[in-house]
Amino acid sequence: MSESASISSGIAERYATAVFEIAKENNGLAQLESNLDELHGALKESADLRALITSPIYGRDEQRQAIDAIAKKAGLMQALQNALSLMASKRRLFVVPAMIDQLRAMIAVEKGEVTADVVSATALTPAQAEELSKTLKAQVGKDVKINATVDESLIGGLVVKVGSKMIDTSIRSKLNSLQNAMKEVG
Repeated sequence: MSESASISSGIAERYATAVFEIAKENNGLAQLESNLDELHGALKESADLRALITSPIYGRDEQRQAIDAIAKKAGLMQALQNALSLMASKRRLFVVPAMIDQLRAMIAVEKGEVTADVVSATALTPAQAEELSKTLKAQVGKDVKINATVDESLIGGLVVKVGSKMIDTSIRSKLNSLQNAMKEVG
């Protein structure tokens, strides 16, 4: 990890820990989780919002006023609003995506969940995701939250990553193995 990434991660972790502890104290983890989904969605959809948090063009006051207005309009919980406002005043909004990731991880630990990153050739149906979640829960022993993405180059099958374990049942992987075996023979 680069030094700047490590510094950003440390900054994000400190803000995330503060917000998490306040939300936990006030029994607001469910609301915090919902707020994080909203904030993540807004960042994903709005290039203007991404520019606001990353561009040095905007001054502290501009960032703080804009982020305060966004937080209030989105109905974010007070602890998250305060953290975002403080981050803007300290020119630290660039770590908001990392803070969201940290908070999601903290909430998952609190709920006894693990996240499985699942890549499939086509989008999983809700029934398939539920069945996969049940299967993984039996293997892992904890509730499993599915983070699904699509990669058509897999041709078929799945690539599932839970923690440091990865299961690759994709057709692409099987074809690559077959190709390597054929090279060894001939």
